[in-house]
Amino acid sequence: MDGNYYMVYDYLIFVGVFAIFFFLTVSIYLFIENQKINRKNARLAGANKMIRERLEEVQLEQIGTKLNPHLFKNILNSVQSHAYHTYMSLDKLANVLDYILYESNNKFVSPKEELNFALSLIEINKIKINPLFDFRIKSKINKSDEIYEEKVFAPLLSVDLIENAFKHTDFLAQDSFIAIHLELEDRVFTMKVSNKASLKNILEKEKSGFGSQSLDQRLKMIYNNFYTLHKTSKNGIFTAELTINLGEFYDKMRYS
Repeated sequence: MDGNYYMVYDYLIFVGVFAIFFFLTVSIYLFIENQKINRKNARLAGANKMIRERLEEVQLEQIGTKLNPHLFKNILNSVQSHAYHTYMSLDKLANVLDYILYESNNKFVSPKEELNFALSLIEINKIKINPLFDFRIKSKINKSDEIYEEKVFAPLLSVDLIENAFKHTDFLAQDSFIAIHLELEDRVFTMKVSNKASLKNILEKEKSGFGSQSLDQRLKMIYNNFYTLHKTSKNGIFTAELTINLGEFYDKMRYS
């Protein structure tokens, strides 16, 4: 009886040790395989990120390729049609061309550089309108803002809103106007553009193709959740307001 008891006891010990050994072996095997899978997934995630980033770069390059010739054409038409403003036009045009040729290929420029470009572009466009036309421009730029000279601004973002305002305004209407507001305060950039448009121009805006789409695409790809773009049309007045939290975007760039 005692012999059988010890045999059963030894057997149970053996089974227990074997079970523990088997469990440990399987656990180690699964752990090693899981580590391999994790490393493989990490490599795939890295490759996917590189592909996604390159795709976005290609898309942005294509947008820039389409945008710049269109911008050149509009600027040169303005200068050509108002020869009596030649000196001022060429001075502003030189600033704009320098920016396009030497800065727009950079991924980011400073708000200071983009704002100077935007103001020059506005002055060039103003040449083609009557001096008595209701044109309003207001800028509230805090030059002591910490991101004023930091490379956080995607170049040429201001083009679309400025060009659309001048392109679609009904300059012959008595109550026609263009109003542009530029602001940089507390690390936040705001650009608001309003204009009185004819019915024909409103319909053209709604059907407009590349310009509006390219701006939306660039903002989404570059700034993601750090921007808002609101467009409204009411009683013939078209308003577009762009806000970019450059401060939070800058923080993300520094710490990511």
